[in-house]
Amino acid sequence: MNWIKSSYFVAWDYVVFAALFLISSGIGVFFAIKERKNATSKEFLVGGKQMTCGPVALSLTASFMSAVTVLGTPAEVYRYGAPFVIFFISYTFVIIFTSELFLPVFYRSGITSTYEYLELRFNKSVRFAATLIYIVQTILYTGVVVYAPALALNQVTGFNLWGSVFATGIVCTFYCTLGGLKAVVWTDAFQLVVMVVGFLTVLIQGTIQNGGPNNIWENAINGSRLEVFDFDVDPLRRHTFWTITVGGTFTWLGIYGVNQSTIQRCISCKSEKQAKLALYLNLLGLWVILVCAVFSGLVMYAHFKNCDPWTAGFISAPDQLMPYFVMDIFSTMPGLPGLFVACAFSGTLSTVAASINALATVTFEDFVKDYFPNLSEKMSTWVSKGLCIVFGVLCTSMAVAASLLGGVVQASLSIHGMCGGPMLGLFTLGIVFPCTNWKGAAGGLLTGITLAFWVAIGAFVYPAQPSKARPLHLSTANCTLANSTEMITTLAPTLPPIRPQLADTWYSLSYLYYSAVGCLGCIIAGLLISSLTGPDKGKDVKPQLIRPVCNLFCFWSKKYKTLCWCGVQHDSTIPVNDAKKAGTDDSLKNGFNKETQNHLPGYNHHEKSYTNTSIETESYF
Repeated sequence: MNWIKSSYFVAWDYVVFAALFLISSGIGVFFAIKERKNATSKEFLVGGKQMTCGPVALSLTASFMSAVTVLGTPAEVYRYGAPFVIFFISYTFVIIFTSELFLPVFYRSGITSTYEYLELRFNKSVRFAATLIYIVQTILYTGVVVYAPALALNQVTGFNLWGSVFATGIVCTFYCTLGGLKAVVWTDAFQLVVMVVGFLTVLIQGTIQNGGPNNIWENAINGSRLEVFDFDVDPLRRHTFWTITVGGTFTWLGIYGVNQSTIQRCISCKSEKQAKLALYLNLLGLWVILVCAVFSGLVMYAHFKNCDPWTAGFISAPDQLMPYFVMDIFSTMPGLPGLFVACAFSGTLSTVAASINALATVTFEDFVKDYFPNLSEKMSTWVSKGLCIVFGVLCTSMAVAASLLGGVVQASLSIHGMCGGPMLGLFTLGIVFPCTNWKGAAGGLLTGITLAFWVAIGAFVYPAQPSKARPLHLSTANCTLANSTEMITTLAPTLPPIRPQLADTWYSLSYLYYSAVGCLGCIIAGLLISSLTGPDKGKDVKPQLIRPVCNLFCFWSKKYKTLCWCGVQHDSTIPVNDAKKAGTDDSLKNGFNKETQNHLPGYNHHEKSYTNTSIETESYF
């Protein structure tokens, strides 16, 4: 097998790829013109809170299925087999927890930034700390999301590295600034379609060239790629059934269930019912992308089973396997490699656009409005657009910095999970445990961040032994290896000569457990600190800020249910008129008393759901 020349990327490929950028930009221009008469900050940042479930579901799927998924997951399956498909269980748990535990609290609170909740539940210091962590985390992650696929595609297809990096940053900033959240959501929907079409094109052509589905399946079995269920409970093993289902749920819930990008889209829906439906439809999208990526990995293995291009030295990193494979099977079909590049960059565009919009939202809501509370609507809209430009520049600049960081890029990819776990723990403390006070929340967040960063940085410095990762056999039997001795020396993993005792225990923990470590560390420390410093009294906690999950387990006993509420008055039935005089409907906000639920602001008894038609934060607090 020979090295694939970059000249195979021809004019038609560039035409197909350019069409993606032009259509994405065109959607931004369309919404800028359409919504010019409704140019308020609320319209810009959350789409006027009148979105429907369809485009929001597509947007959610596209935003979290980045180019890392398009390029990385097939390579993962190629090297380690199909256990990755077990993530469909994790995705299911994540969507259920998000829609039934976290979303109702965020939606009914009338917030725009998820971190507004932390001030309402704890205080401003906790809110600002969480917001700063989110901003740093998202900028770093987004920079890597932009740079990593650009580098992989550049080295295989010859596609210009910095041209793609800056084009991505400019186009995302352009349509985010012009069209706001509506442009982001509808562009994401278009880009998801491109991703699926790109995957299906690769799957169909790859399957045809490699003897059909039966042959691919047989090769996968012979190559041990279909040994999916490994029930080893060892937490140091990289991928087992338990690390993926348990650790994967914590990881995805940390970057999904309490993530500003997700919640911002959900609260942009016109009712809570529509928001939940968007999440469950999004689950179907996650499954489709996952299955496409896994099967792409199996097809790629069938294609390269006798000549692994990574081991043979034809490419320098596993992330380049998928572009290399595409350039090979489409070498005589101009335009189709460009379609795959568009597929990969659709993932990048959707992720970057979602990040820019979410960063602008949290910065405006958590900082700008706090220091400049009397901004006019017109000025607020212009400030929001200015923030989109600033964060677009910062995210693109981070991509430039990522090229200079070398091995640190791999560490940057882990930041999402390292920060997501403690943030999940922080919101869980607020929503599930009424006794948690602000000192416990702050101390728990610090503890969770420390633990998560400790294990992740330790793993980066002292990589786990190959026996824990267990990569499968890759053959070079049919390859022409010009200098095999030198190549083997280059590719062999090198371990530090002196490994501390923690290197083969704590630092070898599966990366999927980083979020679990941060989350559980935050919760345990938060509860301990709260109990030592005087827990919050339930009667002082607004019921709409708490989700009494104990109702699911204590439904047979009102006594035990009330005990688990820790004094929070979820079932009180103050008259509606008295509630209006008091300026609050706190006692009923979680909707457990159906007789009075219909009188709540934002509740639409025809739809049997909360709506955003008249919701304003000021009406609640």
